[in-house]
Amino acid sequence: MADDLNNDMECYGNSFVKTPHLDRLANSAIRFDRAYNQFPLCSPSRVSMLTGYRPDKTGVYDLQKLFRDNLPDAITLPQLFKNNGYFSARVGKIFHYGVPGGIGTNGQDDSISWDKRVNPIGRDKAEESKVTVLTPGRGIGASLTYLIADGEDEEQTDGIVAKEAIQIMESNKDKPFFLAVGFYRPHCPFIAPKKYFDLYPFDRISLPKQLSTDWNDKPQIAKFIDPLNYGLDETKLREALRAYYASISFMDAQVGKVLGALEKLKLKDNTIVVFCSDHGYNVGQHGQWMKQSLFENSARVPLIIVLPGVTNGKSSARTVELLDIYPTLAELCGLETPKDIQGKSLMPLIKNPNDKWDNPAYTQVRRVINSGQPDQKFIMGRSIRTERWRYNEWDETKLGVELYDHQNDPDEFTNLAADTKYSSTVKELSDLLRRSYAGKLNK
Repeated sequence: MADDLNNDMECYGNSFVKTPHLDRLANSAIRFDRAYNQFPLCSPSRVSMLTGYRPDKTGVYDLQKLFRDNLPDAITLPQLFKNNGYFSARVGKIFHYGVPGGIGTNGQDDSISWDKRVNPIGRDKAEESKVTVLTPGRGIGASLTYLIADGEDEEQTDGIVAKEAIQIMESNKDKPFFLAVGFYRPHCPFIAPKKYFDLYPFDRISLPKQLSTDWNDKPQIAKFIDPLNYGLDETKLREALRAYYASISFMDAQVGKVLGALEKLKLKDNTIVVFCSDHGYNVGQHGQWMKQSLFENSARVPLIIVLPGVTNGKSSARTVELLDIYPTLAELCGLETPKDIQGKSLMPLIKNPNDKWDNPAYTQVRRVINSGQPDQKFIMGRSIRTERWRYNEWDETKLGVELYDHQNDPDEFTNLAADTKYSSTVKELSDLLRRSYAGKLNK
């Protein structure tokens, strides 16, 4: 599992970003081209994926709330395997803790989910004071900051993650195991050894297309970053994007080490491999950066699943959710899930990527109105994504509505919600969306 990784990978169509190991993994996998997270923020997304419940059931909408306060008896995905005789282990960030502040700690981990936990800490944590800060005044874990690091991969926290994961596989190769390997990159600060920055000459870095009229038809509440692009000039934005790409390639190299060990230990043919990110990441689309938006780049995630002997470089265009990973792995391993989990097994699509599938994806995000004032209010933005459409409502339409036609407008530049030609589409998607947050949706 990567942290803050969008779909800027060669296997997802961005040939500029170098991800040879994940591309190789995808060649033996099924790649889901329309996979979405349920809440584009670390803790809410991870809790949803690992419990099998939507954020409205977990009650986790921020980085502080612990899911067991609301769901003390929930059986998490790793706990399900642990309860059924698997050795369950975690290395790095799987449940939430702050990056970089929580590196080396257990953070908000769920102790009963694991037999073994490892919290690596590397040179990147020790050298935080050396980072270049492009957005002063923001915490280092929520800013555009980077470091072209000295030294070798193995000195970095993610390098240690790979090493520890390999050791766990070596020690448990003769028994059933559930191993969760949580990499920290490309989460900011964007830190990677120099050789990964060298993959991306500065003069070849191109920012996403932006339109001066982009926000003329969009609700202002949809902005997470305001002023747009933090008010930074093009040079600094290109610096940030170069560093983000370097961090992706560095993380990819560590994934490659783990996959290489899987093959060396002769575990490849009887091990299911899942690769994903906790959510997507804006890198300038609509003037937005990072997460916490309902735009495609924030809501969409990479999702790659290898089932030995079945998957072989396939791809599926069906809309799926991170929520679906839990029931999928349970079914593949013959385990009975809690009856009320809300995802749906992807097994039909693993067998036939083009199988009939009429399940849209739901993503939500929370905004604070009048923060710190007596009339402070939390409002929800909610999104539904079908294979063609994205439809968003803010505060149940009181603060805005958005409709984007991905068939003709994949960059989501034109909001069609007010166009009467699309009234029936708006009504249909609104009805589906409201079913989901009225608690009536259990896929």
